[in-house]
Amino acid sequence: MRLSRTVQDLPPSGIRRFFDVVAQMEDVISLGVGEPDFVTPCRVREAAIHSLERGRTTYTSNQGLLELRRGIAAQIARRSGLAYGPDQIVITVGVSEGLDLALRALLDPGDEVIVPQPCYVAYPACVSLAGGVPVALATHVDEGFVPSAEAVERLVTPRTRAILLNYPNNPTGATMTRDELLALAEVAARHDLVVVSDEIYDRLTYDGEHVAFASLPGMADRTLLLNGFSKAYAMTGWRIGYAAGSVPLIAAMTKIHQYTALCASRTAQEAAIEALRVPDRDIQAMVDDYDGRRRLIVAGFNRIGLPCHLPKGAFYAFPSIAPTGLSSQEFAERLLHEAHVAVVPGDAFGAGGERHVRCSYASSIGQIEEALARIDRFVAGLPRVAPVDRPRLVAVG
Repeated sequence: MRLSRTVQDLPPSGIRRFFDVVAQMEDVISLGVGEPDFVTPCRVREAAIHSLERGRTTYTSNQGLLELRRGIAAQIARRSGLAYGPDQIVITVGVSEGLDLALRALLDPGDEVIVPQPCYVAYPACVSLAGGVPVALATHVDEGFVPSAEAVERLVTPRTRAILLNYPNNPTGATMTRDELLALAEVAARHDLVVVSDEIYDRLTYDGEHVAFASLPGMADRTLLLNGFSKAYAMTGWRIGYAAGSVPLIAAMTKIHQYTALCASRTAQEAAIEALRVPDRDIQAMVDDYDGRRRLIVAGFNRIGLPCHLPKGAFYAFPSIAPTGLSSQEFAERLLHEAHVAVVPGDAFGAGGERHVRCSYASSIGQIEEALARIDRFVAGLPRVAPVDRPRLVAVG
């Protein structure tokens, strides 16, 4: 059987490969999967149960429940000052489907998308599956894992169609300031580019305020905002995301959506309506909990001798493992088999991720402390290629 060359050329997910192995092992502490360890709020679960008990198990409109789209529009307006109508929002099966729909709606074969890296593993793959060409822009720790406007502009060609952003960032935890975003906005306007902005971690911002890209001057019609309920409401398995943007783009995405997923689960949409009513203080309590964990894990890695910047958002630490002399793959594989701690090799996230590993701190304090102890013992047993002052503790803010 002949398979698509595009699909054959796609590398397997650098995240999932490790966790197929983890599933067969005992006593493994996983710092790998980007999933909250909080439970979906009780009121949200109860809303889903109530919906089922009332027999609400039908299809919804392709674009999603009107009440949910109105609620999302109201929340965006309250938090970012953006005015979206219900016809400018489509409910998707997670943010991942929203990204897929967006790229298929925007790209013709050979169109290029600039993708700052390290980035979520699905981004380059989704560009390729939509017939586009992902153009990697490596970022590094000494620049805060943030792309400069100048570096982005150097990659623009006549085939460039879009820039794909994700801040707060997975896997680095980097965020972008308003001034940095404004500089990118000028590049997008100058070259008539669309900005696809995945802001799924917007509520998980620790330092400063999150700035929605579409809220920048002149960017509302040029930006597609992707977001969802997975991270802020601990609803990963519910698979509810959304896209907000111009009427023509949302209509094009909905056209594809109606031929593929049709609609997101009605039960999950009913639950999402209730999630929008969860008080901000409850979400902030979760963010405060994550804040304590990020400081703990970053201090631990620096104490061990694996330099780690303090992430400003999301729930990932991205320490350098360069002092060990191991590659990201070697470090992750040996750590898993010798110390029973699962992390994700940084090179799975593209350019700039080499000699790093991604560690999720969406785990309990006890698990993080035990994982750090195991990593400490593992690193202490390795021959060093560079001197490391192990007692040194880098300031974490």
